[in-house]
Amino acid sequence: MDSPTTLDAPTLRALQAPLKDQYRTDPSSALLTLSATGSLSASSITCSLSTGAALKTAGLHFATGGSELTGLGLCSGEMLLEALVACAGVTLKAVATALEIDVKAGTVRADGNLDVRGTLGVERGVGVGFREIRLVFEVESEAEQGKIDSLLKLTERYCVVLQTIKGGTSVKSEVVRKG
Repeated sequence: MDSPTTLDAPTLRALQAPLKDQYRTDPSSALLTLSATGSLSASSITCSLSTGAALKTAGLHFATGGSELTGLGLCSGEMLLEALVACAGVTLKAVATALEIDVKAGTVRADGNLDVRGTLGVERGVGVGFREIRLVFEVESEAEQGKIDSLLKLTERYCVVLQTIKGGTSVKSEVVRKG
């Protein structure tokens, strides 16, 4: 991946200004649904994500001014969904293995809705972050429904990323100066 062009504040403001104006005029255009999908392995306790690259670089989403100028990085919101998909997929496979539920194949998908007016400071009353995340497992299995229900319940219980998101974990932030 090419290094992004150095971007200064006036250039970033110029990139975001028309977007902010659009979102003020048409708030519904600020609503996004981000997604991540993973494939469950038939032979191992893994969940593969389609990333296209081994090294991930985060950047601004197009809806918040991301472009060739800012660097075409991955949206961190999508990376959060990918982490959820990966963790939930691996947890589901581990639980299925422990319960001896044969999951031949499957997919895990996370979709999250957010309103970018919050992160751009367009509307103070609009929160920053996802309003809702939906996590869907599609599995190929001949197990009875009761076992599939247990599989979901235990996957939800033991998925670290899912429990972190649902639990509203306390995060302490600080800036440490170097040099």
